[in-house]
Amino acid sequence: MSATTLPPPPADLLDGASLFLDFDGTLVELAERPDAVAVDARLHTLMRRLADRLDGRVAIVSGRPAEQIHALFGSEGMTVVGSHGMEFRWHDGRVHVADRPEGLAEALSAMHALADRTPGMLVEDKPLGAALHFRMAPEAEAQAQALAGELAARHNLHLQPGKMMVEVRAAGGDKGAAIRTLMAEPELASTRPLFMGDDHTDEPGFEAVAALGGAGILIGASRPTKATYRLNDVQATLAWLEAACGSAA
Repeated sequence: MSATTLPPPPADLLDGASLFLDFDGTLVELAERPDAVAVDARLHTLMRRLADRLDGRVAIVSGRPAEQIHALFGSEGMTVVGSHGMEFRWHDGRVHVADRPEGLAEALSAMHALADRTPGMLVEDKPLGAALHFRMAPEAEAQAQALAGELAARHNLHLQPGKMMVEVRAAGGDKGAAIRTLMAEPELASTRPLFMGDDHTDEPGFEAVAALGGAGILIGASRPTKATYRLNDVQATLAWLEAACGSAA
């Protein structure tokens, strides 16, 4: 569906729902460097309000490592899924992390070699992946994409494109599979899933919530999508969530 036809989500959409949230580009603005992002007081307060509104049925589902999300939020006690569905850190302390692929060490070495000769390019070492960020070196996009494609094929890794970055990572998971796992939890099983995200990596999440009787909310510019609703940007997302927190079930 073309997102140009998508309406904004209704204020009462959170009623009886479980909420899954992407992080970068959804709850916080995209930054030139992954480590330049911070969680401010407004977002801390919002996450606490959402947890109260939904009786704890809220989780962040991100491409970032789960430990990074935990560090950014501190001891909020929420469920976090990191590495595109390959790391689960549950609110009750349970942890499940897939095995680190053997080929990542060689992939990282090759990425660092490219970044060393490309001013502005950054390499991100993740628990289950390695990413090249070219937001500060847009002219090097083709080189980054070509190298990542070659490394994915050579080391049997999943090729994961994103906004001004490309990643190779462990195969076998995505945000849709993560949401289906979360929805199998007893306290979530009878609720309606909602997922908010901005990137093409969020499309499996939109497909999953739709199949489970819920809805996806695209954040950002119009594009073909499996989402049901759309909000313009991060600020519109925060404002909608704040208003929805004040809407009684």
